Amino acid sequence: MMARMTSLVLAQDPAADAVLSSDPFALLVGMLLDQQYPMEQAFRGPWKLKERFGTLDPEAIAAADPATFADLCATPPAIHRYGRAMAGRIQQLARVVVEDYDGGADRLWTTAPDAATLVTRLKALPGFGDQKARIFAALLGKRLGIRPEGWRQAAGPYAEDGSFRSVADVVDAESLEKVRATKRAAKAAKA
Repeated sequence: MMARMTSLVLAQDPAADAVLSSDPFALLVGMLLDQQYPMEQAFRGPWKLKERFGTLDPEAIAAADPATFADLCATPPAIHRYGRAMAGRIQQLARVVVEDYDGGADRLWTTAPDAATLVTRLKALPGFGDQKARIFAALLGKRLGIRPEGWRQAAGPYAEDGSFRSVADVVDAESLEKVRATKRAAKAAKA
């Protein structure tokens, strides 16, 4: 379970958001899928997976036949634009959760003595780099109240109040659009 019951709105879909709000592994999978794909579609992926596979239990996902699991993830509407590739990453993520965190995705943060450790753990996950790890730490702090010592420093600018930089700042459709505008402006500035 999450540290406090919060209704996330990352998928912008009540059923998908309910899964994200109640299942720590679903939230990790959503974050994993949040790349090269519209954010709300990525965060609908765990719900689609649960509907098709029947569970989001990391042990069951890790043990699934890779080809069958890839087919399930790629079946339209796919869980991601690269459904087969992401299926492999989801299974890798599930194995890490099973082997290193006794099957409890929330143990990544509930057993972290501080935010630096949390970010280090997140960066070690398949598909999570430095930026994604810091964004996820900010998401935990801002949306779920999970704030290990030093969380703002570890999350960097993603922890700033009133910013619209990432998924950590999405609380409704309007804030999602503000995040998109910030990303477009950043991309234009780099061009």
